[in-house]
Amino acid sequence: MPTEPTTRVLHPLYGGNFTSDSGVSLPFVLSGELVRTTPELRVLEPSPDRTTPACEHFGACGGCHYQHANYDAQLSLKREILGNLLAASGLTELPSIQVESAEALGYRNRIRLRIEAGPDGVLRAGYSRRASNEFLAIRMCPIAAPALWRAAETILQLQTDPLVHRWLTLTAELELFTTAAESKLQLQFFLRSAPRGARSPDTGQRSFEAVCDRLRRAIPELTGASATLDSDLNRRTRRAWPGATWGAAGLSYPAAGRNYWVPRGAFFQVNRFLIDRLVELVAENKSGGLAWDLYAGVGLFTRALAESFAHVVAVEGAEAAASSLATLKSRDGKIEAIHAATLDFLRVRALQRERPELIVLDPPRAGIGQEAAQLLTRIAATPNPIQLVYVSCDPTTLARDLAILTPTYTIQSIHLIDLFPQTFHMETIVHLQGAP
Repeated sequence: MPTEPTTRVLHPLYGGNFTSDSGVSLPFVLSGELVRTTPELRVLEPSPDRTTPACEHFGACGGCHYQHANYDAQLSLKREILGNLLAASGLTELPSIQVESAEALGYRNRIRLRIEAGPDGVLRAGYSRRASNEFLAIRMCPIAAPALWRAAETILQLQTDPLVHRWLTLTAELELFTTAAESKLQLQFFLRSAPRGARSPDTGQRSFEAVCDRLRRAIPELTGASATLDSDLNRRTRRAWPGATWGAAGLSYPAAGRNYWVPRGAFFQVNRFLIDRLVELVAENKSGGLAWDLYAGVGLFTRALAESFAHVVAVEGAEAAASSLATLKSRDGKIEAIHAATLDFLRVRALQRERPELIVLDPPRAGIGQEAAQLLTRIAATPNPIQLVYVSCDPTTLARDLAILTPTYTIQSIHLIDLFPQTFHMETIVHLQGAP
């Protein structure tokens, strides 16, 4: 009888897979396991870190990658991956990576669901299947705040109502956002096509208001909603129907001892259990005359910095978040809100003499990029040392940017914040100090 081809799993890779001693990249395995790879993957010797996934859709759904590992093992994997990525960029003389974590399930304050009709004509909610754009109907989402999935189930149950069914049929995706305490909820309907009568905007608005009134009776937490055409549709159609709104235009989100106004659709950190700790790690023991908060969003860090700095410049390029920053400016004379791309801001300020004592960076996954990093090294040329706090949601772009920033800046501490349990994604906070 032929011997089964086997391989030993070696190390985790960023992206959720693991490498094996035969050079194969494998999903849903763990370091040290002996596995058979053909004709299908089968674990022959499981790791002691292997556990039963909390979600029945794990493996088929593209959202989670590590539910087969216990949570302590997940944190160890991420720490190893982060250290390897930094070392691969030449960053080897580093402080130890400190790990911050909280609850591993029910943490997401925002989810975005696809809406599709099944063969029976019944509308269902779901995500995309792993490594594809194929729709996967789901019956649970354990990483979402319970109020989000309850609201989604309630909306689907209401499809027996002709008006609700009509709007759900138009909906390609449905986004739900809630506060940490799950006391308030916002909805965004992203439509495949405009509703009937869309040539008269008032008609679509009245119909949407009516459907939201019905949803509110079943979902008391609902405070506001909007319906817009999917961005992939042609511009002519989008001009013909500007969309519809109902209720409040956003949420007042309590976090870190403050209330943040988050306009509907604006970015806000997703882990409802770790936002307070995130703000603390960025702003604690920081004070002085001038701080820059770049990629400021709705001002999550700006508000904290304004309590200990005489002046805070908050820079944000996205329209929705910038409007929230403008509100902060009107309420707090210490805050200067600038609606601009961070790179454009740095191009101008690098030529000026004024220098901050602290710069906070919280870029999207693309990182700050080569030019912005080089401008920050130029800004560091001052008699007074500048502190940088780099908040990253992608360790590959973080490693690339840090390789440019050092040795002009010296890395003082590294915190891995597990904002995305059960997935390969990770948040990192790096504190850097400019040379005197």
